[in-house]
Amino acid sequence: MDWNINLKQLMGEATQLVRSGHLADATRTLQQALGTAVTRHSSPPAPASAGTALPGAPPKPASANAPLWRRPGSQADVEDVVVVDRNSSSAPPKAAQGAATTAAAPHPQAEPPGSFTRIAFTHAGARHQHHYHLYVPPGAAAGSPMPLVLMLHGCTQNPEDFATGTGMNAAAAPANALVLYPEQPHSANPNGCWNWFRPGDQHRGGGEPAMLVAMVQDVMARHHVDAQRVYVAGLSAGGAMAALLGREYPDVFAAVGVHSGLQAGAAHNVMGALSAMKNGAKPGATAHTADATALPPPPTIVFHGDADPTVHAHNGEQLIQAALSARATAPGGEPATVKAVQQGKSASGQGYTRTVYSLAGSASAAKASPGQVVAEHWVLQGAGHAWAGGHAGGSHTDPRGVGATQEMLRFFMEHPRAQGH
Repeated sequence: MDWNINLKQLMGEATQLVRSGHLADATRTLQQALGTAVTRHSSPPAPASAGTALPGAPPKPASANAPLWRRPGSQADVEDVVVVDRNSSSAPPKAAQGAATTAAAPHPQAEPPGSFTRIAFTHAGARHQHHYHLYVPPGAAAGSPMPLVLMLHGCTQNPEDFATGTGMNAAAAPANALVLYPEQPHSANPNGCWNWFRPGDQHRGGGEPAMLVAMVQDVMARHHVDAQRVYVAGLSAGGAMAALLGREYPDVFAAVGVHSGLQAGAAHNVMGALSAMKNGAKPGATAHTADATALPPPPTIVFHGDADPTVHAHNGEQLIQAALSARATAPGGEPATVKAVQQGKSASGQGYTRTVYSLAGSASAAKASPGQVVAEHWVLQGAGHAWAGGHAGGSHTDPRGVGATQEMLRFFMEHPRAQGH
């Protein structure tokens, strides 16, 4: 069935259900419509050179379809996924409060270096059973404080798929960074989306933002994490949730990465989400009172394809403008920003435009030190709804693009959170 016709039918059914008083059924129908939009506009097929089977080609060996960490000769430093049952209440709260500056003995419940573990997680007040995956780099054995990157998958994805597609584990190993991949259960959203468009999941101290921060604290309780270098990144719905976490928890996250996502508060219901995905957020949709932490928003890096059929590229522009406006209006204010524009191509020839925003007062935006950069906007020419430079073994990836994983990590490592913030 044609997607546009199918969507109209679903919306019509939802309208009739609302009029007849069946609100729960109407909500499920709207969620189905949102999921249909996401599923319909998945990433474009990868070119044959990226691993797409050609007609008449022999079948791939079984190992070729396995996740990267299970393939012979790949991700040798990552073990097979192990399930660990752990209640969040068992984690000592003191360890999550700040960064330690000296090496410490490993916590008895710490996952071993070089592991990739699936962990059952219980959060107070949560209505659903949750899990997350944690990658621990081989260098964790040294005992020095480590960066932590929170990675939020998109709709229809899961942590294994997202780790494979982004290649974040392999990229994080040289930086000696932990990588945390929360898993959205289908009981919380039928398509595994983070509920970035629901008012109850858009504010500090409650809903999914509080649960995700609790997962971060759970990891910090068992591993030697540098609390000044905790970051969040996400794709699509995960990118929208990453933007929310940056806005609501600037005291936790030192920098934010958003790929093919939307600005915090872009919508407050399913209908608004569909509209924002198609056209960008409406003026005033993101209105939000000042955060109690009175801190400026974290530096932000944004990637977005200019041919994205699922989340319009205008959303990337709005993300950057929201980040810059929030810094200008933060308590105490900040200097205005200047920008430098760079044109380039990935190794596979896909063009991009990179715009760097730096604090005014730098010698020039082009020569600004990394710490003076407050935002980067990468517009990917001809790219759809897919992680740039990702691995073809994962969903929603475009192997032809510039390496978003490496650029995000570079941006993150250049932006530790200031002491006392």
